[in-house]
Amino acid sequence: MSEENITRLELNGKEFILIGTAHVSKQSAEQVKEVIEAEQPDSVCVELDEQRFESIQNKNQWKDMDIFKVIKEKKATLLLMNLAISSFQKRMAKQFGIQAGQEMIQGIESAREIGANLVLADRNIQLTFARIWNNLGFWGKAQLLSQVFFSIFSNEEITEEELEKMKNQDTINTILKEFTESFPRLKVPLIDERDQYLAQKIKETPGKKIVAVLGAAHVPGITEEIHKEHDLKRLSERPPKSKVPKIIGWSIPILIFALIAYTFYANPSAGWQQTISWVLWHGSLSALGAALAFGHPLAILTAFVASPITSLNPLLAAGWFAGAVQAYMRRPHVRDFENMSQDVFSFKGFWNNKVTRILLVVVLANLGSSVGTFVGGVDVIRLFLENMR
Repeated sequence: MSEENITRLELNGKEFILIGTAHVSKQSAEQVKEVIEAEQPDSVCVELDEQRFESIQNKNQWKDMDIFKVIKEKKATLLLMNLAISSFQKRMAKQFGIQAGQEMIQGIESAREIGANLVLADRNIQLTFARIWNNLGFWGKAQLLSQVFFSIFSNEEITEEELEKMKNQDTINTILKEFTESFPRLKVPLIDERDQYLAQKIKETPGKKIVAVLGAAHVPGITEEIHKEHDLKRLSERPPKSKVPKIIGWSIPILIFALIAYTFYANPSAGWQQTISWVLWHGSLSALGAALAFGHPLAILTAFVASPITSLNPLLAAGWFAGAVQAYMRRPHVRDFENMSQDVFSFKGFWNNKVTRILLVVVLANLGSSVGTFVGGVDVIRLFLENMR
């Protein structure tokens, strides 16, 4: 049995066998099968969380998705990012004629075949994204989204040499490589914390002999962190929501409303100018976002009407209303949910699928509304200052 990509550790009377894999490598899947069958471990750990495990087990999960619930629970952006990252992995897998995540599937199947205990060792991916998201400001979030999507829809073929290099990277790390170079603090939630979480879960796994199937990028960190104690509860906490965005979110509409009200009092004509400017900038940019997503005309109109109003209440967002109208007017069929895993391969597929189209309407209409707040706000202040002279 080849020892390449295998790290063996002894700790507290237990033997740990870490297999460093590539998430799109046929050889990695074969090695996982070979090692588990030869070692006959008591437990097998896989680098999956409950959500990703369920997606592997339930191939029809998209059929059961309630798109209105996704919009209502404010999960459109998160779902869109999950789909984007999934499409990147599947594009690589398709190019090399293999199944994405085959080494994890093999780990699950081999554990069942030998009767070993199966442990899902990774942290919830939504929690990881939440901790990444929490470290970014508005422009950082916009940059992150654009970085992900440009990576996804790149038509460049991946060479065998590049694939070998990717064995030393996590799938998410690969997509966000340039971004993490610009935002070094994201390395903590994306890599360091996950290394600590994985190490602790592996260490706490029952049995004398444990095989862990891991992305090769995590093996060096886990090898170091497994000798330390880590608080899984702390690593699993959702980051506390900063009060700053909420304060800013309420301060801006209050300021805008106060400026317009005072200008109306001092000069009604100028007050009407401010109001029209606010409505046009906000409505137009939000509607432009919905239009870029090829939203239904009524969804675009909804974005235009809702944006100037919802911008004055941080608890509401124009994209939610536009997305709901899009979902009502262009209700997805079962086949749209079924085809999502294939449609996310391409830019065209993302825009043509009715489900992803709804998500894009929500995200882009909200993005346009956010830009409208800044542009419209600046114009309101300009008109206020001009009339104070």
